[in-house]
Formats: sequence, C-alpha cells, structure tokens
Amino acid sequence: MKTWTIIFSALLILAISGCKKDETVIEEVTIENLPDISGFPIVGTNQSKFFDNATETSTQYEGDDYYGQNANYPGTTPSYEDNGDSTVTDMVTGLMWQSSFDHNGDGSIDYDDKLGYDDILEVVNTENTGGYNDWRVPTIKEMYSLMMFSGRDISSVEGTDTDGLIPFINTDYFAFDYGDTEAMERLIDVQVATTAVYVSDEVSETVFGVNIADGRIKGYGTDMMGHDKMFNYLLVRGRETYGVNEYIDNSNGTITDAATELMWMQDDSDTSMYWTDALTYAENFEYAGYSDWRLPDAKELHSILDYNKSPATTNSATIDDIFNSTVIVNEAGEDDYAWYWSSTTHESESVDMEGGWGVYLAFGRCMGNMGTDTWTDVHGAGAQRSDPKGGDPAEFEDGHGPQGDAVRIYNYVRLVRNSN
Repeated sequence: MKTWTIIFSALLILAISGCKKDETVIEEVTIENLPDISGFPIVGTNQSKFFDNATETSTQYEGDDYYGQNANYPGTTPSYEDNGDSTVTDMVTGLMWQSSFDHNGDGSIDYDDKLGYDDILEVVNTENTGGYNDWRVPTIKEMYSLMMFSGRDISSVEGTDTDGLIPFINTDYFAFDYGDTEAMERLIDVQVATTAVYVSDEVSETVFGVNIADGRIKGYGTDMMGHDKMFNYLLVRGRETYGVNEYIDNSNGTITDAATELMWMQDDSDTSMYWTDALTYAENFEYAGYSDWRLPDAKELHSILDYNKSPATTNSATIDDIFNSTVIVNEAGEDDYAWYWSSTTHESESVDMEGGWGVYLAFGRCMGNMGTDTWTDVHGAGAQRSDPKGGDPAEFEDGHGPQGDAVRIYNYVRLVRNSN
C-alpha cells in the first residue's frame, strides 16, 4: 500500500478542503483514508427495511411484488468521521459539517439556537467552529446529503415525549433534538435552512428547508406575520462544487450525469401510476440496450432537481432543459409539471401509516388547500413529500394535514441506472 509522506499529505488535505486552520498534521495519512472528493457522489438513504403497501415486510427478491424498492438498491453506505473538534467529515461527499445544533454552547438544543434567515446568512462571517473560518450555509443538495430514511416521520406524534423517536439524521455523529415545546414549538419544528430560495414569483420570499424530524423538504416563508421565521442550521465547509451536475446527452433518449455516474431516461413515463406499479414498470423496462433500469431512490431523484427553475418563472419543470417533462393540470386548474415517485418509503410513527407512504419529489408546484377551497403552491417546486402508495385520491379531495397537502397517489416516473 502506497503511503504518502506526512508533509505531502498535509499539503494535499489543505488543497482539497481549502483549509484555513493553522495546524500541523502529526499523523501519517494513507490514500485509502482520504474521502472520495471527485464528482457528486450520492450518499445512500440508509433505508435497509423492506415495505409493502402498508407495513414492514420480508426481504423482497427479484420477481416479488415489491422488488425494486430502496432496500434492494441501497447505494453507497453513509460514512462519517468525528474529528474531535466539534466537526464531522462525511467520508462519501468529502464535506465537513458542524456536529451540533447547539450553537450558543449552553449544552441544550432549543429555540435559542435558532436564527432568522438573514441572520443565518450573516453568522458565517464570525463562525470559527473547529478553528476554521470558511464556513458557509449549505446548498439544498449539500444539506439533503445528510438525510437518513432510516428515520420515522413524527407528524402523527402528540405530546412531548421523544423516547423511541428516530430522526432523519445520524445521531451517532450529529447532536440533535426535536422542536422546543417549552417555547411553544411543535416537536416537528426542525426546519434546517439552506441557500435555496424559491425562484417563483407567485409567492413571497420562500426558503427551502430540510426537516430532519419529519423527513421532508418544504419551502418556508421567511416572514411570519411580521416576525422572522426561525430556522435551525448546520454550517458546512469544503467541496464547493458538490451538487453540480455534468450532463451528457447520449443522443439515444438517455442522459448521463458524469458527476453522479448515473444514467437517466430523458423522457418520463408520460403517465401516472401507483408506487407498486412504478416498481414493476422500472424492473421490466428495457431501453437503449439496457435492462437494468430502476426506480431511483429519494436522494438519486433529488440530485437532478434544478432549483434555478420553476413553472412560474421559467415555464418549465424544476429540472435542466436537457430533460423532457410531461405537462399536467394541477389542482388549481393550471398547466403544471408532475411529481415523481422514488423507491424510498417514508416510514411513519403512525401505526396506521407505518410503511404505507412513498417519497416523491415535486418537479412542479407543490400544492395545498389551506381551508379556503383555494389551491396554492404552498411548499414550492423542488419540495419532497410523500403520498399513499395506493388507494383513491378522492378520499383526499380537500387535501391532507394542516396545510391541506394535495394527495395524488398516482405519480410519474423517471428511471435511472448506474452508468458505469
């Protein structure tokens, strides 16, 4: 095994991370220990359980009804290193993170650790966690890389007891707590800010946050009736090109992303379907000489969202123009773009919903009915929510949950395969 000298290893690490910390490397570093810092490596969702349309089930094998779900294609195993200085390095992405949401250092993660969005953008100017001064607010794709779908949605949880709850982040490495109920928050109020500001001109300023308590991405207004919306945040450093796609049109109806080493269908399914049917559709699909197409997991599908686009401002789906997207009519009667199934189950704490909902990504407006019989784009194109895997959409004709989330059940599909 080839070993680098101490001095050369130090220079290499400094060059990779843009390190501004004055520190001597006192440990020999081998090339095997360095994180993979090339391209846009997607971290697996950490979902190892198998589900049917309602609950956890046995392992699914090729030919079974529910074969092709996330646990059949787990992707790259998440891997982290605690640096011992209040930072954590993601060994898959090469990104370095703050390790705790306790930003005021009082030993408790609560409402006092949150800030308004403008203040979060400014805090990077004075932050020096671990002795580094090049921290930044993460992009939506950087923040979503930490999402763990081994977590369970707590939307149905009442009260303040958090024993046994599992968040959507690795708590072996990241210090986390649920919303501060003593400050009149809900347990679910763990909206982590990103740099993604919704480009739609149909809504007031909206920031996309990754909620690691309920396992969703939603757009959140920065103004709450004259007061700042308060966000959690984790700052990141290094790998400033992480999340940048490198598309290649293969001129055969497929698109390769050289950054993620994934090949995508240029067209979508052109029709909507149940989650189970989406699995079957993918596993039996043959195109361009390939028969190993699959339904993408949530993080793979998220990797091709383009948050610079929206139906309202670019008259397109929230995806690069190299792809073709089916136009639909949404709940408000507008021309819009579809939501797409992932292979990932959105596991819930609710006994009735435990494994019955599948994760989708909204490449068009994310509609909701706020109780006025007026459907609006409540969460933004680029949101990630979940739908029942089967059933009748008519049962949700007024929406679902406190914001009247539209429930379609029949969603579209865009297939993927490994390009290498």
